[in-house]
Amino acid sequence: MNPPQSIKTGTLADTGKKQRLDAALTDAVEDLSRERVKALISGGNLLIDDEICTDPSAKKYAGKNFQLTIPVPIEGPALPQDIPLDVIFEDEHLIVINKAAGMVVHPAAGHADGTLVNALLHHCKGQLSGIGGVTRPGIVHRIDKDTSGIMVSAKTNDAHQGLSALFAAHDIDRRYLAIVHGRPNPPSATIEGNIGRSNVHRKKMAVVGDDKGKPAMTHYTVKEWLDGSALVECVLETGRTHQVRVHMSHIGYSLLGDPLYGARRKLLLSRRKDIQFGRQALHAASLGFVHPITNEKLSFSIGFPEDMQELFMKLRI
Repeated sequence: MNPPQSIKTGTLADTGKKQRLDAALTDAVEDLSRERVKALISGGNLLIDDEICTDPSAKKYAGKNFQLTIPVPIEGPALPQDIPLDVIFEDEHLIVINKAAGMVVHPAAGHADGTLVNALLHHCKGQLSGIGGVTRPGIVHRIDKDTSGIMVSAKTNDAHQGLSALFAAHDIDRRYLAIVHGRPNPPSATIEGNIGRSNVHRKKMAVVGDDKGKPAMTHYTVKEWLDGSALVECVLETGRTHQVRVHMSHIGYSLLGDPLYGARRKLLLSRRKDIQFGRQALHAASLGFVHPITNEKLSFSIGFPEDMQELFMKLRI
């Protein structure tokens, strides 16, 4: 029996530049990393105008039709891995951790292990809620791989259901700290706009029309003016994919270091040669909620990780 697979078809964009095939295909196919695409090409899974192409570095296929065959992995349980965790709070029902930037939350394409889920399974000795399935045990909400900060995970199904209800009712106090390009004007406001998949760049989210995407609301306040930038607190009413990054970029103040939504805002970094920041400057700084089992009011805050603290101090006026 042949293994399960999916097939992606389309046309490679012709940007007028000699772009590598793996890069062009990554732009054209949603939810695959460039490394995954490169491996698929090298493995003979790509047809260009009905001919097999196995060279990821080729630069002659702009504007041509492609067919990419993607073997679909059979979902299996995530395995425990002894990965250090920064635990802020833990009881028999839930666990609150300070996630490091660079850590993926759960196994997915391109990230089979080394994730927060793998670490939690080891730390909690397998005691995590099963509502999220075998690859996402305990996961109630997520933050981006390169965003640092506070997350809560459920150890029991009752806690998972209770936390999910709080998130759905917007009864969770979530505050992010971001360092953005420019000086937001006004210094405090509410951003509203549905967020959905971008029509231009399929790996990006965007503010879309009222009849598309999902409603999203972010309250922001400037906490401190910096050199050509600002430290901003963002309070989320909703929890959409890339919400802070999309909303702040939408009003013209993208996050420093953001590879998706801030690529065109390089004036500050070009002027300040001493500043190099390799991720979006975003930190989930605080989380507050009523414990779904004990009804205790819980509130947690955590300071910047070392890299973001260093960036902040360099930009301080």
